[in-house]
Amino acid sequence: MFHRHNRVWLSAGGWQRAIQTVSPAHARELMRWAENDWPAVVRRSDPEPGKNILYLGLTAPPDQHTGAKVRIPFSVCTEDIVRFGAPLAIIGAESALPLAWHSVFSELSDAATSSKLEFRVYGSAAMQAITGLPYLGAASDIDLLFYPLTNAQLHQGLNLLNLYAKRLPLDGEIVFPSGRAVAWKECAQALENPDRARVLAKSLLRLDLVHVADLLAELENPA
Repeated sequence: MFHRHNRVWLSAGGWQRAIQTVSPAHARELMRWAENDWPAVVRRSDPEPGKNILYLGLTAPPDQHTGAKVRIPFSVCTEDIVRFGAPLAIIGAESALPLAWHSVFSELSDAATSSKLEFRVYGSAAMQAITGLPYLGAASDIDLLFYPLTNAQLHQGLNLLNLYAKRLPLDGEIVFPSGRAVAWKECAQALENPDRARVLAKSLLRLDLVHVADLLAELENPA
């Protein structure tokens, strides 16, 4: 089963078919991805997804002059997928980050690993690590995905995020076992009043306002 932010590698034929569905202005970027065998990323599906269709996207590096990012959505048949995998592991992103962030990010990565917490990276930091292209700038965030399995892990991970957000520009989401994802900063605030609070949850198919208690019920040993 696919989830948002999964990485997907396409066959040569799959890329060719995808290129035919985008504008000429975007075709060159897709050709670059195909030539380098870089992955596309799973995005939220259309409201009525077609059978055996997967909705993907890629983001080109920011324009050197304006800083604007070009996001290119497209779709493919699942038969065009060669392989797929989870978002980039946190340990794989450090080399792409500015040197000023390395030591603190390494501390965060080590702390997550030693606590057996699953953190992954998406967005600009992940794309720079994967492609070597210049995505990150002075105003960039480090987008993290955190996958708790238990209530204890949820609180451990949030404590780490809150601690290291004082030293790094951390952003991102908490991904619950169902695949529903919530911005970690919004989740941390909502947990102050979990019986009443609702948060915006994103899944492959929809956006929903959900009660925090419903998300906590997905975890082992829910509070």
